[in-house]
Amino acid sequence: MGKGEELTTTKYLIHAQINANGIVEKPDVVGAVFGQTEGLLSNDLDLRELQRTGRIGRIQVNIHSNSGRAKGEIIIPSSLDRVETAILAASLETINRVGPCEAEIQTLKVEDVRAVKREQVVNRAKEIYKNMVESVGPASMKMIEEVREAMRIHEISEYGDDRLPAGPSIHTSDAIIVVEGRSDVLNLLKYGIKNTVAVEGVSVPKSIGELSKKRTTTAFVDGDRGGELILKELLQIGDVDYITRAPQGKEVEDLEKDEVLIALRDKVPTTQFLANHNILSESNNSSNKRQGRHHNKRQQKYNKEPEIEDDEIILMKDMLKEFEGTGCGAILDEALNITKEVSIEDIYEEIKNIEGTANTVIFDGIISQRMVDVASQKGIKKLVAFKSNIVKKPHNLKIITME
Repeated sequence: MGKGEELTTTKYLIHAQINANGIVEKPDVVGAVFGQTEGLLSNDLDLRELQRTGRIGRIQVNIHSNSGRAKGEIIIPSSLDRVETAILAASLETINRVGPCEAEIQTLKVEDVRAVKREQVVNRAKEIYKNMVESVGPASMKMIEEVREAMRIHEISEYGDDRLPAGPSIHTSDAIIVVEGRSDVLNLLKYGIKNTVAVEGVSVPKSIGELSKKRTTTAFVDGDRGGELILKELLQIGDVDYITRAPQGKEVEDLEKDEVLIALRDKVPTTQFLANHNILSESNNSSNKRQGRHHNKRQQKYNKEPEIEDDEIILMKDMLKEFEGTGCGAILDEALNITKEVSIEDIYEEIKNIEGTANTVIFDGIISQRMVDVASQKGIKKLVAFKSNIVKKPHNLKIITME
């Protein structure tokens, strides 16, 4: 069996160092390895039998002599499992003579060949990907963007007689987001937010006003003067539950994903917003009327809690799908950036040892009561998984599942 053949089935390489008190040759070392381990272990781990059946490969010896002493390396390819390989590696250290000379053998390491191969695959994949990206010229990039845009446009829906641009969930979702224009709807669609509708102009259509009275409504407007004008119109004819704005001077259509998530996370009840902003001169009267309407609207919605909006749930579930079947999870900050990836086995300990700005834990598994209790203590805001098996939910923790 050649070296190339061995490495195709080899799982591990045993690396050992030999020091002999005299001059010895390669055949002496190989003979000592076979001869002095014979009968030491069970028949299943007899070196001659293992080599005969191909479960260990050809023993490689690199040895050189200097000043009447010999020093070298022994490499033994193994296709045994981890435990058997470790036992075999340890047995080499029982050898105390090679030929006529006293000798000492020390196992240096057991190398996982598959790990090396995986690293080679990853490095090569990075090279291939880099070449792919570099080979995409400006024309190709334009085509890619056109296709992406076409996909988003295909997904866009319409609402009402005015045929207003809207996300596909606008007809079924209990919570809606009102934005200014078609470009805003497209940008939010790109981030998986599908319960949007655009007013398309400063004059807010009556259909939006009527819809806002039936659904939990968030106004998401640009951070400029135009955003204030639309908000003023919307507050006069509609029933808005929450308000949020793009950062100062920015437009919703230009926001990156983290900016969108932060804006939606930081939405505030309309009464609170009006108390802090001089948008309407009649804000006090509007606030009082709005509070009464909000109470009726919540009653119509079967007392559904409005604090977890559909857009949050959609985003969380989309992220969760990426972990399905991986046996892994992740810890996220407030902007939903992954700060650490973890395995399911370690998820409880990771939550227990969390420090800093962790906001959400998402993982491919089942939420237990023990996990809920420790997450609540650590200030985690959301736990996201496929199922939950809990008795009591703390008030400061949101649980999102696929159930």
